[in-house]
Order: sequence, then C-alpha cells, then structure tokens
Amino acid sequence: MKLAIHGKGAMGKILKEIGEEQINFFIDDISEIPKDKTVDVVIDFSHFSKIEKLLEGCIERKYPLVIATTGYSGEILSKIVKASEVIPILLSSNTSLGVNAMQKVLKEITPKLQDGFDIEIIEKHHNKKIDAPSGTAKAILSTIESSLNERYDVKYGREGICKREKKEITVHAVRGGTIVGEHTVIFAGEDEIIEVTHKALSKKIFAVGALKCAEFLKDKKPGLYTMDEIFN
Repeated sequence: MKLAIHGKGAMGKILKEIGEEQINFFIDDISEIPKDKTVDVVIDFSHFSKIEKLLEGCIERKYPLVIATTGYSGEILSKIVKASEVIPILLSSNTSLGVNAMQKVLKEITPKLQDGFDIEIIEKHHNKKIDAPSGTAKAILSTIESSLNERYDVKYGREGICKREKKEITVHAVRGGTIVGEHTVIFAGEDEIIEVTHKALSKKIFAVGALKCAEFLKDKKPGLYTMDEIFN
C-alpha cells in the first residue's frame, strides 16, 4: 500500500516508524501531497480542528480515509457521515485490536448482567489529553447503551450527596502522568463484581491497528466503516 499519515504528533511519528515501508507521505495538510501522486489510504492521527479541511481534500482527490482522531463535535461527525457517501471512511475512536475485542465482550455480557448489576465506566489517560471522557469511553458507553433493553441515565463523575440510581451508568475520567490508556467497565452486583479491563502499555498498539484499518479500507466502496467489519 501507499499510505499518507495526516498528523505529525506522537501517534503519527509512531505510525511512521512502524509502517515505514508503506508510508509515502507524512503531512500536516493534504495539499502537501502532489496531485500527480497515488495514495491508497490516508490515516488521520491529527487534531479534531483539522478534520473538516482533511475531508474536503480527500473528497476532492477520492482518497480513502481512516479517522483515528477523537474530540470532534456532532457537527463534524455529520460531515464525516456525509463525506462517506463519496469516499470510503473507517471511523474508530480506538484502533487497538484489544479494545475492539473488549467491545465484542461487552455486547455479549451486558444484556445478561443488566438486572442486578450496577454499571460504571472508568477511563485513565496521561495528563496531556485534552478531551474527557475519552472517545473510547464514549464508544464503550454507546456499546453498553445499545445492548440494554431499556434506557439508563448517564452521569459523569460524582460530587456531594448523590445517591446512585438503579438504572444509571456513570463515567469517570482520570488524568495523570504518562498513562497511555486504560478502560474498565465494572458490573457490581450483590456479593460479586465483574470487571472488563483493557490496558494500553504502548501507543504502538494503536499504530498496528491503524495499519490493519488501512489494509481493510483499500479498494472499498464509499461508505462509513468501523472496526466491527475487521473483526467480522
């Protein structure tokens, strides 16, 4: 494959090191790629503020796009969905294969545990992460909500007098040090606790997953894809 990495931050640099033989362009702007050059897939590990311009460039050049950047607004998400009508886009808040396996587990066990178990989500990241909760925590929450057979209230953190309600999911965000990423879902029942946890020990796992996403997306028809398709 001939790949372009959009974003020269930490993740972009790691991806460049791991996929060195496949990386043809390492860019901050899609216009840095000469129009007479072929690109099979663009992988985005930039900043949410750059997504809109990136979409415009990829649509113009018909480049398939893997978006691994988080923190974007609902408005930008709508533009991503619209762009996927023209080009193939794989959207993933976390390209770790382990996190996506965790999502599969949650889909399976949540319906079986919702009666009699309280559900809490805890995510931990380094002190430089700017968005909270993490995109992965939001994706995990979405998976759990879609697996329940009734609506639960969602809360973020606790303070003061706040008795827990039965049909409630609370999301907690921890920021500190150099934590790469840790996500835990707690199912707390009467006299028993089940925890499903994923710990990232290195950012390399996200780069490896992103390369698998690019390989999957190459030659795909326009559409919005997720890592579910890779597992299926």
